[in-house]
Amino acid sequence: MTTADELVAIARSYNPRTNEAMLRDAFVFGAEMHQGQFRHSGEPYFTHPVAVAVSLADQQMDDATLITALLHDTIEDTKASFSDVETRFSREIAELVDGVTKLTNLQLSSTETKQAENFRKLFMATSRDLRVTLVKLADRLHNMRTIKSMKVEKQAQKARETMDIYAPLAGRMGMQWMREELEDLAFRVLNPEGRNSIIRRFLTLQKETGNVVEEITADMKSELANENIPAQVMGRAKKPYSIWRKMQEKDLAFSRLSDIYGFRIVTENEADCYRALGIIHQRWKAVPGRFKDYISQPKTNGYRSIHTTVSGRDGKRVEVQIRTREMHEVAETGVAAHWSYRNGERVENRFAVDPVRWISSLTDRLDEDHDHDEFLEAVKLEMYTDQVFCFSPKGDVIKLPRGATPIDFAYAIHTRIGHATLGAKVDGMRVPLWTRLKNGQSVEVLTAEGQTPQATWIDIAVTGRAKTAIRKFLREENREKFVRLGVELARVAFENAGKKATDRALSTAAKAMALEDVEDMLSRLGSAEITAQSVVRAIYPDLASRIGDEVDAGHAVVGLRADQNYQRAMCCQPVPGERIIGITMRGKGVIVHSIDCEALVDFEEQPDRWVDLHWEEGTHGAINTITLDLSITNDAGVLGRICTLIGEQKANISDLTFIDRKPDYFRLLADIDLRDAEHLHRVMTALEAESNVSAIARHRDPGRAGMTLAR
Repeated sequence: MTTADELVAIARSYNPRTNEAMLRDAFVFGAEMHQGQFRHSGEPYFTHPVAVAVSLADQQMDDATLITALLHDTIEDTKASFSDVETRFSREIAELVDGVTKLTNLQLSSTETKQAENFRKLFMATSRDLRVTLVKLADRLHNMRTIKSMKVEKQAQKARETMDIYAPLAGRMGMQWMREELEDLAFRVLNPEGRNSIIRRFLTLQKETGNVVEEITADMKSELANENIPAQVMGRAKKPYSIWRKMQEKDLAFSRLSDIYGFRIVTENEADCYRALGIIHQRWKAVPGRFKDYISQPKTNGYRSIHTTVSGRDGKRVEVQIRTREMHEVAETGVAAHWSYRNGERVENRFAVDPVRWISSLTDRLDEDHDHDEFLEAVKLEMYTDQVFCFSPKGDVIKLPRGATPIDFAYAIHTRIGHATLGAKVDGMRVPLWTRLKNGQSVEVLTAEGQTPQATWIDIAVTGRAKTAIRKFLREENREKFVRLGVELARVAFENAGKKATDRALSTAAKAMALEDVEDMLSRLGSAEITAQSVVRAIYPDLASRIGDEVDAGHAVVGLRADQNYQRAMCCQPVPGERIIGITMRGKGVIVHSIDCEALVDFEEQPDRWVDLHWEEGTHGAINTITLDLSITNDAGVLGRICTLIGEQKANISDLTFIDRKPDYFRLLADIDLRDAEHLHRVMTALEAESNVSAIARHRDPGRAGMTLAR
């Protein structure tokens, strides 16, 4: 354990004016209060507060924050009271310790409604003093570093909570290094096989290509030195979770991933940033569409940097970030830059932006909405996404999350504009409403009097603001119809559980689900925002398992009329768990497509044929066929091992088609029968970890848009 002398030495290294006596006193007080307490690992408990304090000292935090770290568990876990801390230290420190205690007591991994309310409290606490959140993040970081000593089920709970809340919160605060480490530590718990497969691939890649990072770093230093640009060049391989997430988002195998290596160039001034960019682009070929200038258009958390991707040695893509030293400090420490000291003085960094403004505006804007689930969704969307900057026809800049659509753009301008949206033009060209907007594009929203939101917009929209407005409109517009349908759905669900949907039962369920009233619950049930099973589960949790455990293949899709049947489209092969949309086809009923299917563009001008659908909750049978595109080494027994791997995942191969045969590899299409998206993910993960599989991808064929799959 770090001693008091060592902690003081760290603090004095960046703040010679540190209150050494108070730091030592806090160390002694914390050790006394935690005397006789031990962690799950068997270590004295006080080793934890000390580790948290050291972590914050490494970020050059002020004395009050370090003392708070040493005492952050005293009010909660020892005999010390608020007044004890206030009397011995100060009111400021007592309030900080109390703030950390309150955050600790929030059960952020509980039910969605309670989680949403706690999220609201978390942000309100954060907006009062950011140092409370900084201590809590450092506390969570040390707990995740030492998580192996906890029970397995507790590890999973803490890891999921970290992945869902603390990691993105650290990122939103601009502390990218902490976000990456928290994500990777959680990934190690939640998916150890996936993480190990990434590491194995890295080791194989290093054997094949040598130390790419050192070679490219040396090349960049040489090029910059030749042009007399003083700069520091750093390179590294990206974290396993970062690579895994990119594989999932882009549905790519490891071998097809680009820019798995990242490089940073830190210059003395802004002008040198752009000079360095020119040198990099002269020496290496720039990848089109992979350039972002966050210096001229900073992120809302103060992040500034130039991002570009180039083809490096042997054609391998690498990402390059170029920034000044001041920008680098903000990029590394984020909000902590507000509290940093240098030579005993607080450092004013002109690029640091206080996230309190963002948090305050978020809580103010969403405080009017009493729908907890929508609040939670909006908060997570705000935290998780980077931003793109688009222009209105008048030249106004509209900030949106990455992946936003023209619908999000319309609602960002005004709810009235969003409701009346008929279409959109991007850079003068008419585009579908599900088009993903990019930085710098000019967007014109086309409106029409009498136009109203469509149910399909909920899946197309990305921002919490747009989704909330659409749901609210649809709920009010169709409330009477949805309530009638909800009554019938509730009656059937309760009968299947051997109960009756009495007024008292429905009222109890609505209260248990924290909804406004019975009518609100029935409206949501009728509009498929909640399920009949969840209503029964609210008051009869033991009986709810009887409902919908095994989904009938003929009723696996929700949203069809009684006289409609459905078929899965062969072009995109949607499976349960994926977002879907229906297109009516004469003689074929409703054809179910994935929401991102390229074939949907052909129906853009035929909105009457679109049907809003989603999969029924419950376990689906292994009857859904998808096609995988595999490249495997041409060695004896490889194909047999691939088939065995798929069989071990309880999936069935219904067809194999070889589309390319080479002396060293085969490329084939494998039709596999499985249950749902999670089952597909497990199959692909198992194949991805197999060293004889050089590439794997989901096969999609827009040319088969008119064809359907048997079910």
